[in-house]
Amino acid sequence: MRINKKWLVIFLVLISFITVAGIYLSRVNIPVLEPKGPVADKEFRLLVGITAIMLIVAVPVFLLLAYVVWRYREDNPKRGQYVPDWEHSRWLEGLWWVIPTILILIVSVISWNASYALNPYRPILTSKKALVIQAVSLDWKWLFIYPDQHIASVNLVEFPLKTPVHFYLTSDAPMNSFWLPQLSGQIYTMAGMQTQLYLASDVIGNFTGRSANLSGAGFAGMQFIAKSVKKGTFDSWVERVKTHSLELSLSAYRKLERPSSYMPVTYYANPAKGLFGDIIAKYMVPYGQAHENMGGVSS
Repeated sequence: MRINKKWLVIFLVLISFITVAGIYLSRVNIPVLEPKGPVADKEFRLLVGITAIMLIVAVPVFLLLAYVVWRYREDNPKRGQYVPDWEHSRWLEGLWWVIPTILILIVSVISWNASYALNPYRPILTSKKALVIQAVSLDWKWLFIYPDQHIASVNLVEFPLKTPVHFYLTSDAPMNSFWLPQLSGQIYTMAGMQTQLYLASDVIGNFTGRSANLSGAGFAGMQFIAKSVKKGTFDSWVERVKTHSLELSLSAYRKLERPSSYMPVTYYANPAKGLFGDIIAKYMVPYGQAHENMGGVSS
């Protein structure tokens, strides 16, 4: 059988593309595809499952497209029979309506259940008490306040291994989005509002957190480090921060909130009492009162 060189080249290019893509995906680090916590693992399984269901329709469609192009090409001496009076096939109509409809219903049920199971406000069921962390998005950095430990940090958040972490989030800058791809989904931070997020890590390690919402000139550098460590290591870290850090007074916060890019990891002890609530409240009351409550912090 004589093979057309043009189609041989197309076939070889396709095989080469698939091979290169496979090698790339096997070597590159794609955080969303490498979950390290219970929440991210459920999201990964949902992503793979929904994609597999959609491929049940997509793959046959593209295979049929290739078949039709090949069979009815101009230089094919054995083209399919020309049937100018053909109008309708109940069997084909049923096939391409019934199967997608069934798949859409399946995807709907899965998505409905996942929307409740992966609700960011939903606590992680465990016997361990959740660690509370208050996160504030600033221009262009992240402030993490530990109200029970009386410490704070900038661009680094540390927590114990296999312990639920309960984030309360807000913004003292333009709206942003908090995202730890290997541990959780995204959650927005908005001035004058509070959102929540639960996550946990199943392994010890450092994970990159990102700002997932364009927020101005310093957006590219608005990343942070999330460290999952052993409980003893976390306790020791808390004690070190308490004794070897500057205090996060209102005056210190006024300096911190000023726009800055690529700010290094910084630690604070004794955050001003009620600081997180005051940051939210200053956008919810008249400016003069908020300005007074925050000790002159600009709104």
